[in-house]
Amino acid sequence: MLGLIGKKVGMTQVFDDRGVLTPVTVIKIEDNVVISERTAEKNGYSACVIGAVDVKKNHITKPHAGQFKDICDPKKYLVEMQDHGLELSIGDVLGVDSFDDIAFVDVEGTSKGKGFQGVMKRHNFAGGPAGHGSKFHRGLGGTGMAASPSRVFKGTKMPGRMGGEKTTVQNLRVVKVDAEKKVLMVKGAIPGPRQSIVIVKKSKKK
Repeated sequence: MLGLIGKKVGMTQVFDDRGVLTPVTVIKIEDNVVISERTAEKNGYSACVIGAVDVKKNHITKPHAGQFKDICDPKKYLVEMQDHGLELSIGDVLGVDSFDDIAFVDVEGTSKGKGFQGVMKRHNFAGGPAGHGSKFHRGLGGTGMAASPSRVFKGTKMPGRMGGEKTTVQNLRVVKVDAEKKVLMVKGAIPGPRQSIVIVKKSKKK
């Protein structure tokens, strides 16, 4: 299944036919246009590049705008999709109705940045005793060896920047597809803040 570029609008809740309340995330998916193709003969693999969200021509450079010539208006976001398994041609337009017959999707986005954090928040360390005399509460503890090798190994869990990473949430149930408003509603939360760009694909595991 080809993934589509969407924008996270926010969260709300809907009632189904039985009156059951379901928390959902609203994803707005405007028309996605196939900009170019990658072929096995020319590029060594099969893929297509899709674009979404119009941008003013005076906001992009002429070389960048050249790839949209005779296809569509310049797009702000471009994503290459590999192994989609669909017969697509340059100029084809894909919309939210592509998910009409799909029950579960995977959503890929960039998680919220949380800044520089300590090991208790970043890696769920337990911390030290809470008593006043311990003098070790939220610290990292020892990280290296006194003997050989007297260094710190790569990958050691330490304080650092948290969040702001590519994240995928799998197996989200599609609650509603509204082709008129161009929105997709999925049960549960997805990565990123409101108005952030996400990629919605058919679930790989369902």
